[in-house]
Amino acid sequence: MAEVVSMEIRLATEADWPAIWEIIRPIIREGETLAIDRNADEDGGRAYWMAPGKSVFVALDEAGETIGSYTLRANQTGPAGHVANAGYAVRGNQRGKGIAQILCRHSLEEARARGFRAMQFNLVVSTNERAVRLWQHMGFAIVGTLPGAFRHPVLGHVDAYVMFRGLVDESQPMTVDGH
Repeated sequence: MAEVVSMEIRLATEADWPAIWEIIRPIIREGETLAIDRNADEDGGRAYWMAPGKSVFVALDEAGETIGSYTLRANQTGPAGHVANAGYAVRGNQRGKGIAQILCRHSLEEARARGFRAMQFNLVVSTNERAVRLWQHMGFAIVGTLPGAFRHPVLGHVDAYVMFRGLVDESQPMTVDGH
């Protein structure tokens, strides 16, 4: 995997939406990874990716082209509000270059900076083996399996994973029960 050497990651603005839509639209249409209707129109895609409570980031290459995006939010509220959640998307022609790993690393740093103590992915499709391996490489563990929770357009109902990692002092990793 040839990692992208130079990339700017910043908070998205309204002006970034057309480029974000160009990235997530084909992913939505594929229907293999995101929990959104494959036929969602642009308004539906915007409501999903740019929902209130989410911070949205974009990744720009050296030429200023948007090559990826991620969202960051609290996974729950109140007493569970210290656990972050994120979602990632990389432009199709940029996959396999390490961009998702860079976005994940950035999101973990951003989550720590915002005071989150852990990050949880609620629905990682089991057939998305590349993502599962990457998240495990980034320190996430599969802490649960949701049998048949995702309706894959080709494979039918497939399992989804809940994945989790602590963000506190790495010498004393946080366990699943929060201690």
